[in-house]
Amino acid sequence: MKWDRPSAAGRRVAWLLEPAPRSWRALSLAVLLTVAVSTSLRSNWGSDNAFVVKAADALLAGVSPYEDKRFLYLPSAVIMAVPEALLPRAVLRWLLPVGMTGLVGIGWWAALRLFAVPLCSRFAVGGLGLLALAYKPYANLVLIGNWTAISAAALPVALLLAHRRSWAAAGLVVGLAIACKPMLVPLGLLFVLARQWRGLAAAVLVPGAMSLVGALLMPSPTLFFTKTLPFLFQGQDAYALPWDASPIAALPRLGVPEPAAVLLAGAGAAAGLWGAWVRWRRTEGEADAGELRLVETACLVMLAAFLVSRPSFDHYLLVVLPLLLASGVREGSLPRSPWFWAALGPQLAGIPWPSEFEHKRRAFRDMVTLCALAGLLGWRVLRPGRVTLESVRTTGSPPRTEPECAATPVQTGQRTAF
Repeated sequence: MKWDRPSAAGRRVAWLLEPAPRSWRALSLAVLLTVAVSTSLRSNWGSDNAFVVKAADALLAGVSPYEDKRFLYLPSAVIMAVPEALLPRAVLRWLLPVGMTGLVGIGWWAALRLFAVPLCSRFAVGGLGLLALAYKPYANLVLIGNWTAISAAALPVALLLAHRRSWAAAGLVVGLAIACKPMLVPLGLLFVLARQWRGLAAAVLVPGAMSLVGALLMPSPTLFFTKTLPFLFQGQDAYALPWDASPIAALPRLGVPEPAAVLLAGAGAAAGLWGAWVRWRRTEGEADAGELRLVETACLVMLAAFLVSRPSFDHYLLVVLPLLLASGVREGSLPRSPWFWAALGPQLAGIPWPSEFEHKRRAFRDMVTLCALAGLLGWRVLRPGRVTLESVRTTGSPPRTEPECAATPVQTGQRTAF
């Protein structure tokens, strides 16, 4: 597997890091606003957000939110959803798509800051607009209003804080995100690898305390253990199963026995976690200040979790995708490989896929992208390191790449170095 040559990639990155023309900024803003406004005008907007708002309405009415088997979040999420439940539906129709767009934008901003990318560059301005225009799960996330957008903002912000040695603040951000939706729970492994126990404590205690408060405010909180958790462990029912891209759910639909699907997904997740451990331990030969190590370790942990979680939907990849895209400014990163873009191909908008890969069968395409990204990133971090020898020449000296001790003697005034 061949990664892009540094010289060619370096020229492209240098051009992308130049200031974006005003036309780029206007076009990117127009794309974001068009997606948000068109979503507000659709009749099926906010379908996933509606489950959380319904849970908050139930709490305000004195009913247990867990009477609804489709409310799968922690009790803390009910508290978070109360402000939405108090808003008129007509107002929420316009605020929700803008809020989803803003959360993804925050994640993109933090990913750019992590890699010191200028916020007014072509890469920053055009990247977000192109993501909204071409990446179909982005439009899907804005449409359904899933709280995955909170994790998409929280993960890059937490890694940015961690890179700045503010691990306790990073743990607080992760804890707040878990309180809204327990998607970033696997990220606790990153705090363990870094031995940042204060940050880990914040990530655990914040959602725990908020969930305790939520449980005390609602009737029959034990339904979370007797009704919700068994539903989660059994996987999705017929309502959500067609959209579940987890190999555990998608492979049996292709005729693979379920035990074999579980074994394959578990093996992939175990390999991903091992790769994350290896990546975190490898610090020598890094060309940056540790940003790439931090991002690749965190993304491997999350992708490994997505392989075995039930469910895994297409918009889950938006949690790691901004970080992976922003890492493209570093030499040897995953986006420098053409295979990365090939893996994203099934998610591009506007491609006329056959009918068997659309609608209720698009989970197969989502599974391919998920497995491909996890496999490519695992290969990227586990492949042997390579050292590039470059020739240094003075006036009149021929290009050489061998070390001094192996070089053929040259005339005085000429030298070859590496």
